Amino acid sequence: MEDLWPAGRVREPAGRVADEGAGALEEAAAARLREAPAPAPDARTAAIAGALARGRPVAEVARTAGIGERRLHRFSLDAFGYGPKTLTRVLRLVRALALARPGTPYAEVAARAGCADQAHLAREVKAPAGAPMGVVLASG
Repeated sequence: MEDLWPAGRVREPAGRVADEGAGALEEAAAARLREAPAPAPDARTAAIAGALARGRPVAEVARTAGIGERRLHRFSLDAFGYGPKTLTRVLRLVRALALARPGTPYAEVAARAGCADQAHLAREVKAPAGAPMGVVLASG
């Protein structure tokens, strides 16, 4: 969470995750999302989010959007609250959890979520959530 939010905003949710489990992480993220001003919907924002969600490289997304990588980074921070690489990881995590909830085997989840293998999926879940996927799924 420290990579995603200001330090002052991390203490309370981090303590809740430690005490209550990974479900508290989803609650904290949802609360943060509700607090954030809604970005103005536009085609560029949707196109950038869609390309990143599909796993397109940042350089390719910037080139397709007709802007440089630094400008894409600033745009992404303003529009989504994350840089494009972090946004890609967040979107991959959301996609993986949605795929895994109905019981899809983790190897298939990894392939469909854009991870190289099941070990990559495990790292992509544990890094932001602080717990393995099974724990995250059980708590949410």
